[in-house]
Amino acid sequence: MAKIYVLHENPEWTEHLFRRLDELGLPYEDWQLSQGTVDLTATPPEGIFYNRMSASSHTRGNRYAPELSNAVLAWLEHHGRTVINGSRALQLEVSKVLQYLELEEHGVKTPKTVAAVGKDQILEAARQFEGQSFITKHNRAGKGLGVQLFDSIEVLERYVESDAFEAPVDGVTLLQDYIKSPESFITRCEFVGGEFVYAVRVDTSEGFELCPADTCSIEDLFCPADSAPAETPKFRIVQDFDHPVLEKYKQVLKSNDIQVAGIEFIQDEAGNIYTYDINTNTNYNSDAEAEAGQFGMLELAKFLKSELEAVTKTSVSASK
Repeated sequence: MAKIYVLHENPEWTEHLFRRLDELGLPYEDWQLSQGTVDLTATPPEGIFYNRMSASSHTRGNRYAPELSNAVLAWLEHHGRTVINGSRALQLEVSKVLQYLELEEHGVKTPKTVAAVGKDQILEAARQFEGQSFITKHNRAGKGLGVQLFDSIEVLERYVESDAFEAPVDGVTLLQDYIKSPESFITRCEFVGGEFVYAVRVDTSEGFELCPADTCSIEDLFCPADSAPAETPKFRIVQDFDHPVLEKYKQVLKSNDIQVAGIEFIQDEAGNIYTYDINTNTNYNSDAEAEAGQFGMLELAKFLKSELEAVTKTSVSASK
């Protein structure tokens, strides 16, 4: 029997999806890819395959999970299986460089960014930002990894030469214009099946780690997805959000065969927006969703249901 296979490396991020799949009575299988094998001579099972591999897997001890996922996805695609967020999506998930190039290709403005490998090269690249504030971040990131704000090259140099320096897992450090939001928030636009679902406003006043999952790993000291009470919610869905950039986002996703994603932008003091992240392993904040009455994982489960029904119908027709 064909079923939904969920490919991932972090069980804490699949609980809500599995609950929604159970609610809809859908057959599914939990496919953990923190380690494993791929028999290239075998034929994959029937069904659809939803890839939820994360760029931050190495922070949970799963350093090579994306590489294993890449092998599995190539195998599935070779056999013509229906894959949601396949190989191309994984390529973007683990490379912000590739994300920015794809966004710019479709007319979406991104912050000025320079990629550097090596401490000396990081300092040399920083000269392009001299006299202004800038940030560093990891190319293969997630969870705000490596995001640091600097006001001068001298401060950056002290950081790079200190024990506090956080080396990127792929060796690529990005230096980027610091876009100051007048109200200290970013906006994350969620897409399922390539269609816009909702936008969520995220308060960034307490830090850069912006994963909206309800359960964060222990190292996420400033993760705004925790359940501690606050006077102002850090995540809030924007009712009836609309902006011309949404159509460009949809084009980016379509051209890269990405069906499910969260895309983040920040607005500067002049009202210009800069897009800086495509997250193909998107999560949703339950408190914000409950307040707004909109549920990302439910929409995702419905989308997977329609994809499974399409595959099943095709299989039945082919057997006649």
